[in-house]
Amino acid sequence: MTDAAASAPARDLSALYRWLFLLLVAGFVALPLVATLLGGFKSLGELRTNPFGLPTTWEWENYAEIVLSRRYWRMLGNSFAISTMTTFVTLVVASMAAFVFAHLRFFGSRMLLNYFTMGLLFPAATAILPLFIKVRDLGLLDTYFGVVLPQVAFALAMSILLFRRFFRDLPTELLEAALVDGCTYPRFFRFVTLPLSRPILATVGTITFVHSWNAYLMPLVMLNSDSMYPWPLGIMVYQGEFTADWHLILAFITLTILPTFLLFVLAQKHIVAGLTAGAVKG
Repeated sequence: MTDAAASAPARDLSALYRWLFLLLVAGFVALPLVATLLGGFKSLGELRTNPFGLPTTWEWENYAEIVLSRRYWRMLGNSFAISTMTTFVTLVVASMAAFVFAHLRFFGSRMLLNYFTMGLLFPAATAILPLFIKVRDLGLLDTYFGVVLPQVAFALAMSILLFRRFFRDLPTELLEAALVDGCTYPRFFRFVTLPLSRPILATVGTITFVHSWNAYLMPLVMLNSDSMYPWPLGIMVYQGEFTADWHLILAFITLTILPTFLLFVLAQKHIVAGLTAGAVKG
């Protein structure tokens, strides 16, 4: 009883420290988001004098001006089209490649996997000039695929690694039993592996979608027409040569990050399950 009574305060203190740390991290993450949301309700002058406090006068027209404009919805549609295509192509290609690397052995498979993972070492900015030349030669400038294909290429490395780890952690008895019953690898992938892979599909899909949704450099280089711009390029309309309408920029950012925020909230359970799959062995 004495040992149990002595360990109880220690556990309570440990839980208190853990909660304090989590609250600190949550406040560190939430403060910029709340400041951005409130900044969209302020005038430009008040934003400069009171950047973090509550607005003295709520400027609802800042948000109304953006929501009621056709340009905002056109850019949101462009972002949704580019991000959806990027996510779909990445999921299809990365899942099939990871299945091969996880279950098939062939000459050069290890070297090919290492070649793919080398993509993690280089950001897209380091290859922007060769990418531009290649996209121009393919005639894909100022098109969705001129942005989608390079984004898919740079998303494959991490996606293949995540898929491969998840596929290797699936019970091998399933594959052995399916092969004994005459099931081919493509049918096993389609009817067994994919239905069991919803957590990792949600994880990779959400990461890829958010990364494509927030991409700025690739659309800036590959797109020329204002009608093709996604939302990160749309912010430029509020920035002039000598000044910027920061209150409208903050309102615009708030409205455009809401879709990705809702996507993350809805897929949070699957994302955690996908990232922690295989973390505990036993």
